[in-house]
Amino acid sequence: MDSLSFVGFFFVFFLSFICSSQGYKFYVGGKEGWVLKPSESYDHWARRNRFQVNDTIVFKYKKGSDSVLVVHDNDDYLKCNKTSPIHHLKDGHSRLKFTRNGRFYFISGKDDNCEKGQKVLVVVMSPNHQKSPSPASSPVVTPAPQPESASPAPAPAASAAAVDVSSSNVLFGVFISLIAAAVFL
Repeated sequence: MDSLSFVGFFFVFFLSFICSSQGYKFYVGGKEGWVLKPSESYDHWARRNRFQVNDTIVFKYKKGSDSVLVVHDNDDYLKCNKTSPIHHLKDGHSRLKFTRNGRFYFISGKDDNCEKGQKVLVVVMSPNHQKSPSPASSPVVTPAPQPESASPAPAPAASAAAVDVSSSNVLFGVFISLIAAAVFL
């Protein structure tokens, strides 16, 4: 019976680990998407959300009419410097997965939209929720893999900071873990 308890404990631990490593998906601007004058300012949207490592941020806009630039630092962000971005995203459904904590600076690549306020600063919390590094450092953002043939999923209508359906996996994992614990332990 002891080996069965060990197997049950290991199963519960492993399932909890897998479920906790999945991130959330945040849609910038909600159903409005990445637009010049959103109903909620991007600064307000970013401040009321809690971004963590493994989360994904999604920018939806009309392909060819706008783009998203990931810039190096606060100075590039404030001055809307478009000359040498870290990433230039222009496919209309741009996704970036945060692979480390810190500050991330996003600006519009269209004409003078950034100067008119189309930009957002996102602070990604470290896994242990300590303060993020100083603004002078610029962590690397890794673009999330995008299947070539898959059509983009529509942005959720309920909230400007919607959580992807995959976040329900965490609840499912907790539920399965409780059932497994009851059965094996």
